[in-house]
Amino acid sequence: MTDRKADIVTFGCRLNAYESEVIRGVAGESGDRVIFNTCAVTAEAERQARQAIRRARRERPDAEIIVTGCAAQIDPDRYAAMPEVDRVLGNAEKLTSDAYANAEPVLVNDIMTATETAGHLIDGFDGRARAFVQVQQGCDHRCTFCIIPFGRGPSRSLPFDVIAAQVDRLLENGVQEIVLSGVDLTAYGADLTGAVTLGKMARRLLDGAPSLRRLRLSSIDCIEIDDDLLALIGEEPRLMPQFHLSLQAGSDMILKRMKRRHLRSDAVALCARIRERRPDAVFGADLIAGFPTETDTMFDDTLALIGDCDLTWLHVFPYSARPGTPAAKMPAAPMAVRRDRAARLRAAGADAERRYLDAQIGTAASVLIESDARGRTEHFAPVRLDGDFQGLDNKIINVAIHRRDGRDLVARVNTSE
Repeated sequence: MTDRKADIVTFGCRLNAYESEVIRGVAGESGDRVIFNTCAVTAEAERQARQAIRRARRERPDAEIIVTGCAAQIDPDRYAAMPEVDRVLGNAEKLTSDAYANAEPVLVNDIMTATETAGHLIDGFDGRARAFVQVQQGCDHRCTFCIIPFGRGPSRSLPFDVIAAQVDRLLENGVQEIVLSGVDLTAYGADLTGAVTLGKMARRLLDGAPSLRRLRLSSIDCIEIDDDLLALIGEEPRLMPQFHLSLQAGSDMILKRMKRRHLRSDAVALCARIRERRPDAVFGADLIAGFPTETDTMFDDTLALIGDCDLTWLHVFPYSARPGTPAAKMPAAPMAVRRDRAARLRAAGADAERRYLDAQIGTAASVLIESDARGRTEHFAPVRLDGDFQGLDNKIINVAIHRRDGRDLVARVNTSE
């Protein structure tokens, strides 16, 4: 059989998306190989991965199936026991070429001993106009619901020179937008020498890359936002005015039981501080519905947070117990209650999203076209061009928004400029 690059199936976060591109480069040529880069943030994410692994074996009985990622790192024996799986690699091992040449069925070391993060350079993301850049890895916090620190290890930051080299390569290959990503992005720099912060690093990156037209941040923690970053938000138009917050809940009691480090008032105050500097800022958030011990009143506090923070883009999860976490030992809400509360949060989020999109009708916007005449505004609103347009992929264009179609804004290319 002719050698070819492995097929990679990616689950979960932007960090996994970046690391899958690293895997594409280090895994080498293979006759028939499928690599599953898994996620462990919820039981559903793991269920979907196992389902996909079984389907792959049915469809490709002769393929070598390798499982890696957070789920494999946390519970390698479970995946090694699957008859469909040939090999299991840990989160550190998956980024090394030696691991793919090694015949060991399970190659998973203690992630808590990791001291470095991926310094690999990638060329892009399958031709996409937007690319993720890993600048931080791991997490030193221990939220009671979260298993991810045991899949990713301690917090560690990439040196600036490595980040700059990666951004330069992506820009040379035509990428228009860079998304800085990490497990605990706002912890960036705490482990580096000197008073390094995410804000200082981002400013230095923008100053050194004048051709970078869009810089975006992935999920940020509202208690870790540094003054340098707040200043940059107000001063640098190339830093996109869309901010995704790791909030999880709107009840102080639930936040305490989650072992989060912020209060409800901190989240509301941060949104106000950012809007003071960037009045057009748009916020998204992660929210967990039905955390153990959550009462109706506590849930109502979370539901009200959507309006109090003026949230637009929501990621809502029914609470999923992760074995080995403190929350898994707390009195659990019935699954029906969790699902009902998640549905109510999603409905409120959908209403907020519709109101935001409707408010954009009649305005002008700058859109990065990704493919098929579709793209995103600076605020991450999805836009579809009205008409048959060719040759606009990977270009930033000005448009006039004239209607909404479901969850898309529909726009015409602005020819008046």
